[in-house]
Amino acid sequence: MDLPKEFALNRPGFLAQADKPSPRPIRAWGFTTDGLAAEQRRPAWEEVMGRLRLPLGRLTEAEPFRGSVSCLGSPLGMDFALMSATPQEISGRNPAQPAAVWIVVLLDGEANFWDGVKTTALKTGDIIYGPTGINAALKLSTSFRLLYISAPRVALDHRLLAPLSLKVGRFAGERGLGHVFSGLLRATGEALQELTSEQLRPMELAVTEFLVANLAAEDSPAALGGAGAARAAHLHRVCQTIETLLADPELDLERVAAEDGISTRSLQKLFASAGQSFSTYVRGRRLERCRLDLSSPICATLSISEICFRWGFNGSAHFSRAFKERYEVSPREYRKAHLGEDLAADDDQAAERWREAAPALPDSGRA
Repeated sequence: MDLPKEFALNRPGFLAQADKPSPRPIRAWGFTTDGLAAEQRRPAWEEVMGRLRLPLGRLTEAEPFRGSVSCLGSPLGMDFALMSATPQEISGRNPAQPAAVWIVVLLDGEANFWDGVKTTALKTGDIIYGPTGINAALKLSTSFRLLYISAPRVALDHRLLAPLSLKVGRFAGERGLGHVFSGLLRATGEALQELTSEQLRPMELAVTEFLVANLAAEDSPAALGGAGAARAAHLHRVCQTIETLLADPELDLERVAAEDGISTRSLQKLFASAGQSFSTYVRGRRLERCRLDLSSPICATLSISEICFRWGFNGSAHFSRAFKERYEVSPREYRKAHLGEDLAADDDQAAERWREAAPALPDSGRA
């Protein structure tokens, strides 16, 4: 497997990204069995799968065994791993797995997937998914390539109306919305070795939104929130409308009801059917958008106050209290942890320094 030039040899088989200035730990690494003795390859691969927290089942007896991984972590903590290897089985539960949702797209090879009830033959481009802690099995019967994504529940649950209802499943990659999602994931897999962690930012949002949209299309309880399919699809459309209006500080129940052509009472009942309230949902989405901006170098030219105003909050004090209540850390502390001490030390002065140092960055301003 060809890795980018910034990857340097760390120890036999493992390749880690070379040091470069960064306010956060670099979350990129690679591995290849090339250069390892035959008897070292399987034990090394078991270590790699452990690092990915994947439960490794039976490995092929065929010789020679080979395998390679290129893994890149996104700013929000999603792991994207491009994997190729000889036949094997990934199955069972790994007690060391954190609370996350995994997504796999088959890029090449033949495989069967057991979801706990039935076994399905996968085609190239098919997507399988599920929460950690649920038993499932992926039997790769030929040499293969796949893209594996692990998304922390904290980065995903806010978009699922009933996150605890999420089960193991499959999206067909040959038709409809699943085909679009598959194309996005396959393109990401092919380009992963050329990307940086920061360049994965758009993928963080895209993966989340496409997963939710595909769950809604499949009538999944996680997306439906226990409501009927028609009602759940309606709520999903309303949530998409809200996403486009979040920056408006005047956004209220009446505005969204008018956009959707229903009464405010009907809209309230729609959210209640999913165990939500309109105001709680809107505030949660605004906080999440602010959180993304606070961790983004692209928005470092904006002060914390500008960020909260651009997503519809009417006051920075109210925003700071709500942010700390939800994420257990202040906006300034969160930005400091993600962008470094200098930027967080004095919000207004730091923003000015970034404007002077990076005049080419777009001035986002208030939405």
